[in-house]
Order: sequence, then C-alpha cells, then structure tokens
Amino acid sequence: MNIIQKSALLLVFLNILVLADEPISPIHTLQVNNKKAKLGKELFFDPRLSKDDTISCATCHNLQEGGDDGLKFSFGINGQEGSINAPTVYNAAYNFRQFWDGRAKDLQDQAAGPVENPVEMGFNFPDLIQKLNKTDYKEKFQSLYKDGITKANITDAIAEYEKTLITPNAPFDRYLKGDKKAISQDAKEGYEIFKEKGCVNCHHGVNIGGNLYNKFGIFTKEDKTWFGRYNLTHKERDKFMFKVPSLRNIAQTAPYFHDGRTYDLKEAIKIMSLYQLGRHITDDEINKIEAFLQSLNGELPKDIEPQ
Repeated sequence: MNIIQKSALLLVFLNILVLADEPISPIHTLQVNNKKAKLGKELFFDPRLSKDDTISCATCHNLQEGGDDGLKFSFGINGQEGSINAPTVYNAAYNFRQFWDGRAKDLQDQAAGPVENPVEMGFNFPDLIQKLNKTDYKEKFQSLYKDGITKANITDAIAEYEKTLITPNAPFDRYLKGDKKAISQDAKEGYEIFKEKGCVNCHHGVNIGGNLYNKFGIFTKEDKTWFGRYNLTHKERDKFMFKVPSLRNIAQTAPYFHDGRTYDLKEAIKIMSLYQLGRHITDDEINKIEAFLQSLNGELPKDIEPQ
C-alpha cells in the first residue's frame, strides 16, 4: 500500500470516528426487488385503486413536491376532506412505524390503509382484486407472485416501490461525510444550536426522526382534539403522543405538524421551541436552525414519474 492509499484509508477511518459521535447519520438507498418495485410504481400512480377511479397514492404523495400534497388536509373520493396532515412518503422506509399514530407496523401494512379508508380511496380489497384481474395487471402479478393478485401482493409491490423513494446526498449528508464546504456557516451554527437546544433528542438517526413517539405539547397544552396514539391504545399516557416526523426534506413538505397548522418553517421552529422545549429562541437562532434544515434536502430518485 503506497502513501496515497494509506492517507486515503486514514481519512476514511477518521471520518468514521467523527460520524460515530454525531446523533445524525447519512442516509443511503436500500436494496429492492426491481421487478416488484416497477409493478408497485404502476400501482402507486394508478387511480383505479380507488372506488371511483379518481384517487391514487400519488394524489396525496406528489413526488415532485416533497412527497406530500402541500395541503393542510388531503381530499379523497367524492371530495371528502381528511382529518390529519399527509406525511411525506420519501424516506418512509426508515420510519420505525407508519402513520402519525404508528398504527401500521411497516410500509406494506401502511399501503392497505388508504385503499380501505372510506374518506381516502373508499374501496375494499375483494372488489379491487376483481377489478384488477380484468386488466393487464393479471399477467403482471402472475409473473411475480404464484398466487397472482391478492391484498398481500398488492401491498407488497407498493411497499417495494416505496423503498426506492430515498433522498440521499443532501448537503448535510455530504458535510457529515467530510465535505466541510457542503453547507454554509449559518447551517453549521444552526446544527450546533439544534443540538444544544435539545431538538436532537427526538430528531436523530438516519431519518432525523421517525424512530420514536413523543408527546406534542410538553410545555404548552393547546391541542384538545388530536389524541394521537390514545385513539388506538385508549391509555391515558398515550394522549397527544405522535410519531416524531422525519426532518429530511422538511423545507419541501409544508404545512407542518399533524394538523398542518403552519406553512412557515420559521414559525414551525418557534412552535417546537415553545411547545416541546419550553425555551426562548431568538430570531437569529431561528434563522440558523432554518439554514441547517434547508441543508437536509436530498436528491430525488430518478424516473419518479410513471412511464
């Protein structure tokens, strides 16, 4: 091994040591079954999964607009309005549970929810399977699944596609990997403030969130209608407990919070400081934290539009 190779190896080793001390880790793409993902992509963009052929997964998860729909609440069949903000589908594979209340254990479990929700797609799987069996989906499923079109296979294909919706190589990822010029000085200071204030206690790991539940309104209790996990468990301790959202691409996923209460990222930072941390935060600190959050915008997958 020559001196250049040794130096390169040393730099890699030192960078690993630095990363080990950071509460946030760079994100990376996942291995997928490409044939299943291709089928899942078709399903993701197909409005025929809804009862009246008007709503697809992509309706509420616009892959060109942050993986959500930019609305406070989404609209389903017959113009029905939902009651909770649609989270981004980007990087959802890294969430430890799915939905704000964590009722789905994984992406496949989550994929069934909107189809059967009367406000969203308003359908049922027996009728959907019968519907799809009259299309070219029949042969496509049979080529990949021995039992053809089933609920499990539909949701498996969609989940496999969603595993491709990862946004790596954000400026902050490059910064963590050693490129100290990848983000601005304000973003660097914002990251330090983010850690010092305690934001990182909930927003950490590969997805900078999405890996635990926390109570919304620790220091300021204003929300009396959104019960979060309590609706599932009916345990008093779970009132106002929600899955902590990922902060990746946060600058592109307004409005914010489960109730979509603000489109302003600075206002969202201020709300979190008050509600969750009980801390005073200055305008300068808000600006620098925002600069850090802006650096979390990753690269979108290629060919995200249907063929």
